[in-house]
Amino acid sequence: MFDHEILPPAVDTEALLALSREHHARTARAWGTREVGGHLVKVYSVHAPGRAVTDQNVATALRLAGGHLELGATRGSLGLAVLIVHAGGDGDYVLIHSWIEGYMSDLAVFSGPADAPDELRPGRVGLAPCVWEAAVLAHEREAFSRHLLDGDGALADRLAAWQADTLDGGVR
Repeated sequence: MFDHEILPPAVDTEALLALSREHHARTARAWGTREVGGHLVKVYSVHAPGRAVTDQNVATALRLAGGHLELGATRGSLGLAVLIVHAGGDGDYVLIHSWIEGYMSDLAVFSGPADAPDELRPGRVGLAPCVWEAAVLAHEREAFSRHLLDGDGALADRLAAWQADTLDGGVR
């Protein structure tokens, strides 16, 4: 425990306060479910103020996802994935999140300069979702659990419910 009046030296108070001053909602949009690389893939976009995700951005992300997901069987994939195309404030990001055996998931992150979809490359080791991307993935974790793991009825009906359960609007 620590005294709440004296913060531990590891807490970067200036950086945290700077982040809190700049934090804002971003818009998330569902783009439907596609068959890509042998998977059912729910596609989302997230964009920073002044940025937009275009059909070309989504097409590029789907190509990246196809290459990654085609190897899904070697990672124990269950055949379901989420694709996030993020037009961020500092560049563009593509996240491919798939559900694999043993209640686990697999995540690939690609990043590149803004508005240069052909320059997207695998992100550095350890790169993880930002707060806005994590909000989409949190929704998707709940949808996966609610409809597929805890759901009742035929699997086709559970998959249809999962596909219909999307997040649209502001994410914080």
